Amino acid sequence: MPDESIVLQARLASHQESQNSGHDGLVVEHTPSRHNNSNSKRALVLLGSAILQLPIWGFAMSYGIFQEYFIEHWTLQGSQSLTGIIGMTSNGVMYLSMPFLFALFTKRWARHRQTAALCGTLLACLSFVLSSFSTNVWHLVATQGVLAAFGSALVFSPMTLSLGEWYKTSNRALAYGITLSCKNIVGSVCPFLFSALLDRHGFRFTLRIWAIMIAGTSVFTILLIPTHSSALLVAMDETTEEQNGEMASLPTRSRKIPWHFLHHRTIYIYSIAIMLQSAGYGIPQTYLNTYASEVALLSQTSATLLLTLFNIPGIASSSFFGYLSDNKRFTLSATTVTCVSGLSSALSAFLLWGLNTQGSLVTLVLFAITFGFFAGGYSATWGGLINDLESEARNSNEAIDSGMIYGLLNGARGLGYVAGGLIGVPLLKAGTEKYGRLASGDFGVQSSYGPLILFTGLASVFGGWGVLWKWKNLRM
Repeated sequence: MPDESIVLQARLASHQESQNSGHDGLVVEHTPSRHNNSNSKRALVLLGSAILQLPIWGFAMSYGIFQEYFIEHWTLQGSQSLTGIIGMTSNGVMYLSMPFLFALFTKRWARHRQTAALCGTLLACLSFVLSSFSTNVWHLVATQGVLAAFGSALVFSPMTLSLGEWYKTSNRALAYGITLSCKNIVGSVCPFLFSALLDRHGFRFTLRIWAIMIAGTSVFTILLIPTHSSALLVAMDETTEEQNGEMASLPTRSRKIPWHFLHHRTIYIYSIAIMLQSAGYGIPQTYLNTYASEVALLSQTSATLLLTLFNIPGIASSSFFGYLSDNKRFTLSATTVTCVSGLSSALSAFLLWGLNTQGSLVTLVLFAITFGFFAGGYSATWGGLINDLESEARNSNEAIDSGMIYGLLNGARGLGYVAGGLIGVPLLKAGTEKYGRLASGDFGVQSSYGPLILFTGLASVFGGWGVLWKWKNLRM
Protein backbone atom coordinates (compact mmCIF):
# COMPACT_ATOMS: atom_id res chain seq x y z
CA MET A 1 0.00 0.00 0.00
CA PRO A 2 1.29 3.53 -0.75
CA ASP A 3 0.90 4.82 2.80
CA GLU A 4 2.80 1.87 4.25
CA SER A 5 5.62 2.40 1.77
CA ILE A 6 5.92 6.06 2.68
CA VAL A 7 6.06 5.34 6.44
CA LEU A 8 8.53 2.51 5.95
CA GLN A 9 10.80 4.78 3.93
CA ALA A 10 10.53 7.44 6.62
CA ARG A 11 11.54 4.95 9.27
CA LEU A 12 14.48 3.72 7.30
CA ALA A 13 15.56 7.30 6.60
CA SER A 14 15.28 8.17 10.29
CA HIS A 15 17.29 5.10 11.24
CA GLN A 16 19.96 5.89 8.65
CA GLU A 17 20.15 9.49 9.84
CA SER A 18 20.63 8.40 13.44
CA GLN A 19 23.42 6.09 12.37
CA ASN A 20 25.14 8.73 10.27
CA SER A 21 24.88 11.28 13.06
CA GLY A 22 26.86 8.96 15.35
CA HIS A 23 24.15 8.67 18.02
CA ASP A 24 23.96 4.92 17.96
CA GLY A 25 27.71 4.45 18.08
CA LEU A 26 27.28 1.33 15.91
CA VAL A 27 28.50 2.77 12.58
CA VAL A 28 31.87 4.28 11.82
CA GLU A 29 31.56 8.02 11.31
CA HIS A 30 31.72 9.24 7.72
CA THR A 31 33.52 12.50 8.54
CA PRO A 32 35.88 13.66 11.30
CA SER A 33 33.52 16.53 12.16
CA ARG A 34 30.65 14.15 12.87
CA HIS A 35 32.94 11.92 14.89
CA ASN A 36 34.10 14.88 16.95
CA ASN A 37 30.51 16.02 17.44
CA SER A 38 29.54 12.58 18.76
CA ASN A 39 32.52 12.52 21.14
CA SER A 40 31.61 16.01 22.38
CA LYS A 41 28.07 14.90 23.18
CA ARG A 42 29.35 11.81 24.98
CA ALA A 43 31.71 13.99 27.02
CA LEU A 44 28.86 16.34 27.98
CA VAL A 45 26.68 13.38 28.95
CA LEU A 46 29.46 12.04 31.19
CA LEU A 47 30.05 15.49 32.71
CA GLY A 48 26.36 15.96 33.45
CA SER A 49 26.05 12.49 34.97
CA ALA A 50 29.09 13.14 37.16
CA ILE A 51 27.77 16.46 38.52
CA LEU A 52 24.32 14.95 39.16
CA GLN A 53 25.82 12.66 41.81
CA LEU A 54 25.83 15.67 44.16
CA PRO A 55 22.08 16.38 44.32
CA ILE A 56 21.18 12.70 44.03
CA TRP A 57 23.43 11.21 46.73
CA GLY A 58 24.67 14.15 48.80
CA PHE A 59 22.08 13.88 51.56
CA ALA A 60 21.75 10.07 51.58
CA MET A 61 25.50 9.56 51.99
CA SER A 62 25.78 12.20 54.73
CA TYR A 63 22.68 11.56 56.80
CA GLY A 64 24.73 10.47 59.82
CA ILE A 65 25.75 14.12 60.29
CA PHE A 66 22.09 15.14 60.49
CA GLN A 67 21.24 12.27 62.83
CA GLU A 68 23.97 13.30 65.24
CA TYR A 69 22.75 16.92 65.08
CA PHE A 70 19.12 15.95 65.71
CA ILE A 71 20.06 13.97 68.82
CA GLU A 72 22.37 16.64 70.24
CA HIS A 73 19.94 19.52 69.51
CA TRP A 74 16.63 17.77 70.06
CA THR A 75 13.65 20.08 69.42
CA LEU A 76 11.23 17.65 67.76
CA GLN A 77 8.32 15.63 69.07
CA GLY A 78 8.41 11.86 68.89
CA SER A 79 10.98 9.17 69.63
CA GLN A 80 14.65 9.94 68.95
CA SER A 81 15.18 6.34 67.84
CA LEU A 82 13.07 7.03 64.74
CA THR A 83 15.83 9.26 63.37
CA GLY A 84 17.91 6.11 62.87
CA ILE A 85 15.59 4.73 60.20
CA ILE A 86 15.65 7.82 57.96
CA GLY A 87 19.01 6.99 56.36
CA MET A 88 18.07 3.35 55.77
CA THR A 89 14.64 4.37 54.44
CA SER A 90 16.20 6.90 52.07
CA ASN A 91 18.61 4.37 50.55
CA GLY A 92 15.91 1.69 50.46
CA VAL A 93 13.37 3.86 48.65
CA MET A 94 15.95 5.02 46.11
CA TYR A 95 17.34 1.60 45.23
CA LEU A 96 14.09 -0.37 45.39
CA SER A 97 12.25 2.08 43.14
CA MET A 98 14.95 1.95 40.46
CA PRO A 99 13.88 -1.32 38.76
CA PHE A 100 10.39 0.10 38.21
CA LEU A 101 11.65 3.49 37.05
CA PHE A 102 14.21 1.94 34.71
CA ALA A 103 11.45 -0.22 33.24
CA LEU A 104 9.23 2.82 32.64
CA PHE A 105 11.85 4.96 30.94
CA THR A 106 13.85 2.37 29.02
CA LYS A 107 11.51 2.31 26.01
CA ARG A 108 7.95 3.63 25.90
CA TRP A 109 8.53 6.72 28.06
CA ALA A 110 12.07 7.35 26.82
CA ARG A 111 11.12 10.68 25.27
CA HIS A 112 9.96 11.90 28.70
CA ARG A 113 13.25 11.25 30.52
CA GLN A 114 14.36 14.86 30.89
CA THR A 115 10.85 15.92 31.95
CA ALA A 116 10.75 13.17 34.57
CA ALA A 117 14.19 14.14 35.90
CA LEU A 118 13.11 17.78 36.20
CA CYS A 119 9.97 16.65 38.06
CA GLY A 120 12.16 14.58 40.37
CA THR A 121 14.29 17.65 41.04
CA LEU A 122 11.17 19.66 41.91
CA LEU A 123 9.92 16.90 44.23
CA ALA A 124 13.26 16.65 46.04
CA CYS A 125 13.50 20.44 46.48
CA LEU A 126 9.94 20.73 47.82
CA SER A 127 10.52 17.77 50.15
CA PHE A 128 13.58 19.34 51.78
CA VAL A 129 11.83 22.71 52.07
CA LEU A 130 8.85 21.03 53.77
CA SER A 131 11.27 19.09 55.95
CA SER A 132 12.72 22.35 57.24
CA PHE A 133 9.33 23.09 58.87
CA SER A 134 9.13 19.71 60.63
CA THR A 135 7.95 19.60 64.23
CA ASN A 136 7.69 15.81 64.61
CA VAL A 137 10.08 12.99 63.75
CA TRP A 138 7.61 11.35 61.39
CA HIS A 139 7.67 14.54 59.30
CA LEU A 140 11.37 13.91 58.69
CA VAL A 141 10.77 10.26 57.83
CA ALA A 142 8.08 11.17 55.29
CA THR A 143 9.88 14.10 53.65
CA GLN A 144 13.55 13.08 53.83
CA GLY A 145 13.25 9.30 53.89
CA VAL A 146 10.47 8.84 51.33
CA LEU A 147 9.58 11.88 49.18
CA ALA A 148 13.07 13.33 48.70
CA ALA A 149 14.49 9.85 48.11
CA PHE A 150 11.91 9.07 45.43
CA GLY A 151 12.60 12.43 43.80
CA SER A 152 16.31 11.61 43.68
CA ALA A 153 15.57 8.19 42.17
CA LEU A 154 13.40 9.90 39.56
CA VAL A 155 16.46 11.93 38.55
CA PHE A 156 18.94 9.05 38.71
CA SER A 157 17.02 6.42 36.71
CA PRO A 158 16.30 8.19 33.38
CA MET A 159 19.66 9.99 33.35
CA THR A 160 21.61 6.77 34.02
CA LEU A 161 19.69 5.03 31.22
CA SER A 162 20.84 7.72 28.81
CA LEU A 163 24.43 7.44 30.04
CA GLY A 164 24.43 3.68 29.39
CA GLU A 165 23.05 4.20 25.87
CA TRP A 166 25.59 6.85 24.92
CA TYR A 167 28.40 4.50 26.01
CA LYS A 168 26.73 1.26 24.96
CA THR A 169 29.30 0.21 22.37
CA SER A 170 32.51 1.18 24.20
CA ASN A 171 33.77 2.07 27.67
CA ARG A 172 30.40 1.65 29.37
CA ALA A 173 31.88 0.11 32.53
CA LEU A 174 34.46 2.90 32.65
CA ALA A 175 31.73 5.54 32.28
CA TYR A 176 29.79 3.95 35.15
CA GLY A 177 33.02 3.82 37.15
CA ILE A 178 33.74 7.52 36.66
CA THR A 179 30.26 8.52 37.81
CA LEU A 180 30.59 6.24 40.83
CA SER A 181 33.93 7.88 41.61
CA CYS A 182 32.14 11.22 41.63
CA LYS A 183 29.54 9.69 43.93
CA ASN A 184 32.33 8.83 46.38
CA ILE A 185 33.70 12.37 46.08
CA VAL A 186 30.25 13.56 47.14
CA GLY A 187 30.28 11.12 50.06
CA SER A 188 33.67 12.44 51.17
CA VAL A 189 32.95 16.16 50.87
CA CYS A 190 29.28 16.56 51.83
CA PRO A 191 29.68 15.50 55.49
CA PHE A 192 32.04 18.44 56.03
CA LEU A 193 29.71 20.75 54.08
CA PHE A 194 26.64 19.76 56.09
CA SER A 195 28.54 19.87 59.37
CA ALA A 196 29.63 23.45 58.70
CA LEU A 197 26.13 24.51 57.61
CA LEU A 198 24.48 22.88 60.62
CA ASP A 199 26.89 24.51 63.07
CA ARG A 200 26.34 27.93 61.51
CA HIS A 201 22.69 27.95 60.46
CA GLY A 202 20.91 25.05 62.19
CA PHE A 203 19.08 22.24 60.43
CA ARG A 204 16.12 24.28 59.14
CA PHE A 205 18.14 26.78 57.11
CA THR A 206 20.60 24.04 56.12
CA LEU A 207 17.79 22.06 54.50
CA ARG A 208 16.58 25.14 52.60
CA ILE A 209 20.11 25.88 51.40
CA TRP A 210 20.41 22.25 50.27
CA ALA A 211 17.14 22.55 48.32
CA ILE A 212 18.57 25.56 46.48
CA MET A 213 21.77 23.64 45.73
CA ILE A 214 19.74 20.73 44.34
CA ALA A 215 17.85 23.04 42.01
CA GLY A 216 20.99 24.85 40.87
CA THR A 217 23.05 21.75 40.09
CA SER A 218 20.27 19.54 38.72
CA VAL A 219 18.45 21.62 36.14
CA PHE A 220 21.51 22.63 34.15
CA THR A 221 23.11 19.18 34.17
CA ILE A 222 19.88 17.38 33.24
CA LEU A 223 19.73 19.51 30.11
CA LEU A 224 23.29 18.36 29.26
CA ILE A 225 22.11 14.74 28.95
CA PRO A 226 19.95 14.32 25.83
CA THR A 227 18.09 11.08 25.33
CA HIS A 228 19.91 8.83 22.88
CA SER A 229 18.38 8.61 19.40
CA SER A 230 18.04 4.82 19.59
CA ALA A 231 15.62 5.12 22.54
CA LEU A 232 13.69 7.92 20.83
CA LEU A 233 13.32 5.83 17.67
CA VAL A 234 11.78 2.98 19.64
CA ALA A 235 9.31 5.37 21.28
CA MET A 236 8.48 6.90 17.90
CA ASP A 237 7.86 3.47 16.36
CA GLU A 238 5.51 2.52 19.18
CA THR A 239 3.54 5.76 18.93
CA THR A 240 3.22 5.36 15.15
CA GLU A 241 1.92 1.82 15.51
CA GLU A 242 -0.71 2.93 18.02
CA GLN A 243 -1.89 5.64 15.64
CA ASN A 244 -1.84 3.29 12.63
CA GLY A 245 -3.00 -0.12 13.77
CA GLU A 246 -2.87 -1.54 10.25
CA MET A 247 0.92 -1.14 10.17
CA ALA A 248 1.70 -3.76 12.81
CA SER A 249 3.31 -5.97 10.17
CA LEU A 250 6.03 -3.41 9.33
CA PRO A 251 9.54 -4.11 10.64
CA THR A 252 10.29 -2.01 13.73
CA ARG A 253 12.61 -2.23 16.69
CA SER A 254 11.59 -4.11 19.79
CA ARG A 255 9.04 -2.09 21.74
CA LYS A 256 8.54 -4.34 24.74
CA ILE A 257 11.07 -5.12 27.43
CA PRO A 258 12.59 -8.54 26.66
CA TRP A 259 12.50 -10.84 29.67
CA HIS A 260 14.40 -13.76 28.16
CA PHE A 261 17.27 -13.21 30.60
CA LEU A 262 15.04 -14.48 33.42
CA HIS A 263 15.30 -17.96 31.89
CA HIS A 264 19.06 -18.03 32.52
CA ARG A 265 20.78 -18.62 35.85
CA THR A 266 23.33 -15.85 35.27
CA ILE A 267 21.07 -12.99 36.37
CA TYR A 268 20.21 -14.81 39.61
CA ILE A 269 23.85 -15.57 40.38
CA TYR A 270 24.80 -11.92 39.93
CA SER A 271 21.77 -10.59 41.82
CA ILE A 272 22.38 -12.81 44.86
CA ALA A 273 26.05 -11.80 44.88
CA ILE A 274 25.13 -8.11 44.78
CA MET A 275 22.58 -8.47 47.59
CA LEU A 276 25.09 -10.23 49.84
CA GLN A 277 27.91 -7.79 49.09
CA SER A 278 25.62 -4.80 49.71
CA ALA A 279 24.41 -6.22 53.01
CA GLY A 280 28.01 -6.48 54.23
CA TYR A 281 29.08 -3.14 52.74
CA GLY A 282 26.47 -1.24 54.72
CA ILE A 283 27.65 -2.55 58.11
CA PRO A 284 30.91 -0.53 58.41
CA GLN A 285 29.13 2.55 57.04
CA THR A 286 26.68 2.31 59.92
CA TYR A 287 28.75 0.96 62.81
CA LEU A 288 32.42 1.84 62.27
CA ASN A 289 32.02 5.26 63.88
CA THR A 290 30.40 3.91 67.05
CA TYR A 291 32.86 0.98 67.22
CA ALA A 292 35.79 3.37 67.10
CA SER A 293 34.48 5.60 69.90
CA GLU A 294 32.69 3.11 72.17
CA VAL A 295 34.83 -0.04 71.86
CA ALA A 296 38.25 0.99 70.53
CA LEU A 297 38.05 4.09 72.79
CA LEU A 298 39.25 6.50 70.10
CA SER A 299 38.39 10.18 70.06
CA GLN A 300 35.33 11.46 68.20
CA THR A 301 37.63 13.24 65.75
CA SER A 302 39.37 9.96 64.92
CA ALA A 303 36.02 8.20 64.55
CA THR A 304 34.80 10.84 62.10
CA LEU A 305 38.08 10.60 60.19
CA LEU A 306 37.49 6.88 59.66
CA LEU A 307 34.21 7.52 57.86
CA THR A 308 35.92 10.03 55.60
CA LEU A 309 38.72 7.57 54.82
CA PHE A 310 36.07 4.94 54.15
CA ASN A 311 34.59 6.96 51.25
CA ILE A 312 37.71 8.54 49.74
CA PRO A 313 39.28 5.33 48.30
CA GLY A 314 36.10 4.69 46.32
CA ILE A 315 36.95 7.75 44.23
CA ALA A 316 39.85 5.88 42.66
CA SER A 317 38.57 2.32 42.96
CA SER A 318 35.35 2.89 41.00
CA SER A 319 37.25 4.11 37.96
CA PHE A 320 39.87 1.37 38.49
CA PHE A 321 37.38 -1.49 38.56
CA GLY A 322 35.48 0.06 35.67
CA TYR A 323 38.73 0.11 33.70
CA LEU A 324 39.42 -3.54 34.56
CA SER A 325 35.97 -4.49 33.32
CA ASP A 326 36.47 -2.67 29.99
CA ASN A 327 40.18 -3.30 29.47
CA LYS A 328 41.05 -4.78 26.08
CA ARG A 329 44.80 -5.36 26.59
CA PHE A 330 44.53 -8.04 29.24
CA THR A 331 41.13 -9.64 29.53
CA LEU A 332 39.60 -10.30 32.94
CA SER A 333 36.11 -11.75 33.13
CA ALA A 334 33.43 -9.85 35.03
CA THR A 335 33.24 -12.65 37.61
CA THR A 336 37.00 -12.46 38.18
CA VAL A 337 36.86 -8.71 38.79
CA THR A 338 33.97 -9.07 41.25
CA CYS A 339 35.86 -11.88 42.99
CA VAL A 340 38.91 -9.62 43.44
CA SER A 341 36.67 -7.00 45.03
CA GLY A 342 34.82 -9.46 47.25
CA LEU A 343 37.76 -11.49 48.54
CA SER A 344 39.95 -8.45 49.19
CA SER A 345 37.11 -6.79 51.13
CA ALA A 346 36.62 -9.94 53.19
CA LEU A 347 40.33 -10.22 54.06
CA SER A 348 40.31 -6.59 55.11
CA ALA A 349 37.33 -7.16 57.43
CA PHE A 350 38.72 -10.35 59.01
CA LEU A 351 42.38 -9.30 59.40
CA LEU A 352 42.18 -5.56 60.06
CA TRP A 353 38.83 -4.90 61.71
CA GLY A 354 38.56 -8.33 63.29
CA LEU A 355 42.09 -8.22 64.78
CA ASN A 356 41.92 -4.58 65.85
CA THR A 357 42.84 -3.98 69.50
CA GLN A 358 41.75 -1.31 71.94
CA GLY A 359 43.30 2.09 71.24
CA SER A 360 44.79 1.02 67.89
CA LEU A 361 43.97 3.66 65.31
CA VAL A 362 46.41 2.34 62.69
CA THR A 363 44.60 -0.93 61.97
CA LEU A 364 41.23 0.82 61.75
CA VAL A 365 42.65 3.40 59.34
CA LEU A 366 44.06 0.58 57.20
CA PHE A 367 40.71 -1.19 57.34
CA ALA A 368 38.78 1.92 56.32
CA ILE A 369 41.13 2.53 53.36
CA THR A 370 41.39 -1.05 52.07
CA PHE A 371 37.75 -2.01 52.62
CA GLY A 372 36.62 1.32 51.21
CA PHE A 373 38.76 0.75 48.11
CA PHE A 374 37.83 -2.84 47.28
CA ALA A 375 34.20 -2.80 48.44
CA GLY A 376 33.60 0.74 47.20
CA GLY A 377 34.52 -0.25 43.66
CA TYR A 378 32.19 -3.26 43.52
CA SER A 379 29.36 -1.40 41.76
CA ALA A 380 31.74 -0.37 38.98
CA THR A 381 32.00 -4.03 37.96
CA TRP A 382 28.37 -4.06 36.88
CA GLY A 383 29.25 -2.80 33.40
CA GLY A 384 31.20 -6.02 32.91
CA LEU A 385 28.32 -8.08 34.29
CA ILE A 386 25.96 -6.45 31.78
CA ASN A 387 28.43 -7.19 28.99
CA ASP A 388 28.35 -10.86 30.03
CA LEU A 389 24.56 -10.92 30.00
CA GLU A 390 24.49 -9.26 26.56
CA SER A 391 26.96 -11.84 25.24
CA GLU A 392 24.82 -14.63 26.64
CA ALA A 393 21.75 -13.13 24.94
CA ARG A 394 23.58 -12.92 21.59
CA ASN A 395 24.66 -16.55 21.83
CA SER A 396 21.03 -17.54 22.46
CA ASN A 397 19.77 -15.20 19.72
CA GLU A 398 17.67 -13.29 22.27
CA ALA A 399 16.96 -9.62 22.79
CA ILE A 400 18.09 -7.89 25.99
CA ASP A 401 17.63 -4.42 27.46
CA SER A 402 20.82 -3.39 29.26
CA GLY A 403 19.16 -0.39 30.91
CA MET A 404 16.55 -2.59 32.51
CA ILE A 405 19.27 -4.99 33.70
CA TYR A 406 21.13 -2.12 35.37
CA GLY A 407 17.92 -1.11 37.15
CA LEU A 408 17.42 -4.64 38.45
CA LEU A 409 20.99 -4.77 39.74
CA ASN A 410 20.34 -1.54 41.65
CA GLY A 411 17.19 -3.10 43.06
CA ALA A 412 19.25 -6.06 44.29
CA ARG A 413 21.62 -3.59 45.94
CA GLY A 414 18.67 -1.94 47.66
CA LEU A 415 17.46 -5.27 49.03
CA GLY A 416 20.96 -5.92 50.33
CA TYR A 417 21.13 -2.56 52.10
CA VAL A 418 17.76 -3.10 53.77
CA ALA A 419 18.66 -6.66 54.77
CA GLY A 420 21.99 -5.54 56.23
CA GLY A 421 20.24 -2.83 58.24
CA LEU A 422 17.69 -5.27 59.63
CA ILE A 423 20.28 -7.97 60.40
CA GLY A 424 22.73 -5.58 62.05
CA VAL A 425 20.55 -4.83 65.10
CA PRO A 426 20.13 -8.45 66.34
CA LEU A 427 23.77 -9.24 65.52
CA LEU A 428 24.96 -6.37 67.70
CA LYS A 429 22.59 -7.43 70.46
CA ALA A 430 23.85 -11.01 70.29
CA GLY A 431 27.46 -9.84 70.44
CA THR A 432 26.76 -7.66 73.45
CA GLU A 433 25.12 -10.54 75.30
CA LYS A 434 28.03 -12.89 74.57
CA TYR A 435 31.14 -10.71 74.81
CA GLY A 436 30.21 -7.45 76.47
CA ARG A 437 32.60 -4.56 75.80
CA LEU A 438 36.12 -5.03 74.44
CA ALA A 439 38.67 -5.72 77.16
CA SER A 440 42.23 -4.41 76.84
CA GLY A 441 44.32 -6.66 74.59
CA ASP A 442 41.36 -8.51 73.08
CA PHE A 443 40.52 -8.36 69.38
CA GLY A 444 37.61 -6.63 67.68
CA VAL A 445 36.08 -9.97 66.70
CA GLN A 446 35.84 -10.79 70.43
CA SER A 447 33.87 -7.64 71.19
CA SER A 448 30.16 -6.93 71.00
CA TYR A 449 30.77 -6.08 67.33
CA GLY A 450 32.24 -9.53 66.63
CA PRO A 451 29.12 -10.95 64.90
CA LEU A 452 28.91 -7.79 62.75
CA ILE A 453 32.55 -8.16 61.71
CA LEU A 454 32.09 -11.82 60.81
CA PHE A 455 28.94 -11.05 58.86
CA THR A 456 30.72 -8.27 56.94
CA GLY A 457 33.55 -10.60 55.95
CA LEU A 458 31.34 -13.53 54.98
CA ALA A 459 28.93 -11.35 53.00
CA SER A 460 31.89 -9.88 51.11
CA VAL A 461 33.23 -13.35 50.28
CA PHE A 462 29.93 -14.39 48.76
CA GLY A 463 29.78 -11.11 46.86
CA GLY A 464 32.42 -12.66 44.58
CA TRP A 465 30.98 -16.16 44.41
CA GLY A 466 30.03 -15.80 40.74
CA VAL A 467 33.56 -16.84 39.75
CA LEU A 468 33.01 -20.27 41.35
CA TRP A 469 29.83 -20.79 39.33
CA LYS A 470 31.60 -19.81 36.11
CA TRP A 471 34.60 -22.02 36.90
CA LYS A 472 32.24 -24.95 37.47
CA ASN A 473 30.60 -24.36 34.09
CA LEU A 474 33.98 -24.23 32.33
CA ARG A 475 34.95 -27.63 33.78
CA MET A 476 31.70 -29.30 32.72
